[in-house]
Amino acid sequence: MTINKVNVIKWAKRISYGLGILLALFICFYASIHFGLWGKIPDKEQLARLKQSQATQVLDAHTDLIGKIYVYDRQSIKYDDFPQHLINALVATEDVRFYEHSGIDSKSLLRVFFKSILMSDDSSGGGSTITLQLAKNLFGRKNYGPFGIVVNKIRESIVARRIEDLYSKEEILTLYLNTVPFPDNTYGIESASEKFFNVRTKDLTLVQSATLVGSLKANTSYNPRRYPEKSGARKNVVIHQMEKYGFLSEMEANKATTDSIVIDYQNYSPNEGLAPYFRAEIKKQLDSLLKQKKYRKPDGEMYNIYHDGLKIHTTLDNTMQRYAEAAMAEHMSDLQRQFEKAYGQNAPWLKGKSAFEAAKKRLKSYKKFKAQGLDDKAIEDSLKRTHQIDLFSWDETTVASMSTLDSLEYYSKFLNAGLVSLDPSNGAIKAYVGGIDYSFFQFDHIVQSKRQVGSTFKPFVYTAALENGMDPCTYIPIKAITYTDVNNWRPTNAGSLDDEDLNYSLQKALSNSINTIAVKVLYETGLGNVITQAKKMGITSNIEAVPSIALGSSNLSVLELAKAYTSYVNGSKPSNPMFITKIEDKDGNIVASFKDLYPERSESDMAFSNDTRQVMLEFLKATVNEGTATRLRSTYQLPNALAGKTGTTQDNKDGWFVGIMPKLVTVTWVGNDNQQIGFSSTGLGQGANSALPIFAKYLQKLNADSNYNSITKASFESPSEAVLSSLNCDPTKTDGFFKRLFGGNKDERQFKKKEEKKKKGGGIFGWLKKKDKDR
Repeated sequence: MTINKVNVIKWAKRISYGLGILLALFICFYASIHFGLWGKIPDKEQLARLKQSQATQVLDAHTDLIGKIYVYDRQSIKYDDFPQHLINALVATEDVRFYEHSGIDSKSLLRVFFKSILMSDDSSGGGSTITLQLAKNLFGRKNYGPFGIVVNKIRESIVARRIEDLYSKEEILTLYLNTVPFPDNTYGIESASEKFFNVRTKDLTLVQSATLVGSLKANTSYNPRRYPEKSGARKNVVIHQMEKYGFLSEMEANKATTDSIVIDYQNYSPNEGLAPYFRAEIKKQLDSLLKQKKYRKPDGEMYNIYHDGLKIHTTLDNTMQRYAEAAMAEHMSDLQRQFEKAYGQNAPWLKGKSAFEAAKKRLKSYKKFKAQGLDDKAIEDSLKRTHQIDLFSWDETTVASMSTLDSLEYYSKFLNAGLVSLDPSNGAIKAYVGGIDYSFFQFDHIVQSKRQVGSTFKPFVYTAALENGMDPCTYIPIKAITYTDVNNWRPTNAGSLDDEDLNYSLQKALSNSINTIAVKVLYETGLGNVITQAKKMGITSNIEAVPSIALGSSNLSVLELAKAYTSYVNGSKPSNPMFITKIEDKDGNIVASFKDLYPERSESDMAFSNDTRQVMLEFLKATVNEGTATRLRSTYQLPNALAGKTGTTQDNKDGWFVGIMPKLVTVTWVGNDNQQIGFSSTGLGQGANSALPIFAKYLQKLNADSNYNSITKASFESPSEAVLSSLNCDPTKTDGFFKRLFGGNKDERQFKKKEEKKKKGGGIFGWLKKKDKDR
């Protein structure tokens, strides 16, 4: 045997031994992974009861998706909901031999192993099948140092084989498409379809399917919202793959590659998208509701709104909501400019002004520094440190470097707003705007905020008066008087009405929001009777027993005010505001229904008589037709059957409007969150100018949409003959010559005598704490 042959044999043996050792090491390495030395691998039993985290869906009254509650933005659907071109695009691009293998492409896996180990090439890739990707999606990857990619790949191969043993190919595709991550932190094809194209998966077009499948390669780089050109190029790669493997003809492929991608982006994140304040309130209600035993799972376990895939059916109408949000933005952006311009360089929110200084001391950071013992100078210096922040603007959001004090000054100038619309027949909330932008102003002005309501409280006073026997044609002098029982309080009216020798009917007085008469009506009716009447109408907030409540000094929420006003068009019964109609689990089983959640009203819940209701509606119609809300007719040209009430509080800090229609009650509010800051003038800040236009623009949009004719074209019922007869009187009456000459302060003396009698009988009015002017 020659030396060369001996050397060859030696080297062959060495290589054989080396390969044998490598194979043995690989087997040991594989076994160490298989038996859990690198971490427990899910067994078949665990995989058989695979449970995926699913987002809770918040649906509107038409079952359209308006938002989600989730940790992972995922909602599962069935295989039958996948269009065939979506399946074809996925298989052609990600795993063309999907139907042939048993979860692992062995050739590709070996290539990954040897290139990773022998060549240290972490980017070898190319070995993943759809099943392997599913294993990765379900259980993630861990950091195992330099062996990380190999350990993870082997773990995934073991899980993939087990998945293939347990599930059919259709079931694997279903699991994959329901879990795979898409751009913008979106999990699952249904969530991605709705987010990027505003369609259900079953309605995806070929181009849309190819776009989403294409994004799987790199869901940041191929995000169709952020990088449309890259996404379009990747979409064409998917189309060509489909043509290459026979899923598309050449003609179909050519058409699909020339079709552009049209995004209809829907943001369902908590801070953005449609109705964020409403969704936040729904979440709060669910947090409380699902703790109750009767709404738990059959095994007694609580539902988890982040993982259990509940479906929350709500009363909201997504189109009405869009109209409401658009109306608010249109008006508030313009009103904000007027607000700032009217103050000019003397704005109350500027540094050094009392309102600013008071707001500064309410800051959490100020209180924290104060608690640490810092003096005022040190606190000021700390609050002057700058940092990058997002700035809200009606034009566009920008980023700026600002200190805490700069930010306080900037945000203190913004007016905020609230709107809620209810179906008075059942309390169903149809639109809900809790503020101007949830991303920046998360305080909800519908249920969290309580503000003085101004003249919107006056109808409760007049309702109580009618219920206690006052005739609708009662004439009351407009002249201002002084109430000595409340520290010589002298409520007055806007304009020059205080000294006129006129007597107004109740209808004229309410429709024109006459302060002096509202207080006289309260005194005549009795403070206790007025408070009782308001409570009957659904007001739950505390009403202080002072005469100034006639002018709206009570602090109420927008929602409870709306609830009270529904009684005027709901058979004298206040509706219970309804948010949720039913809750279903992910399989469609009913967890709760509105019958459980909202008790029905009975005849015993009537807050006042039917005659009183009809009279009050006529009063409130007059407010729109000839009183403080006439701009609904003159400026906005609204022909609808309408009643309503404006309201403005002292120093023009709050503007209100209540719009009443036969099938819709809407309340709007406008003001500054810093209650030391009001409008610079009544002309700008009065409810008719600050809050009413939001309702008017909202109603204009509803009028233009024939789908809402049943609401916008509804008519009020005709009052009875008896009610019409009781209203048959002139709106005003002038005192005769001799009464004007010799009457003096008779009116004032009469009220004083009445109050003295009431005091002797034990009536208590208390002292007036604030002198509120309202119109």
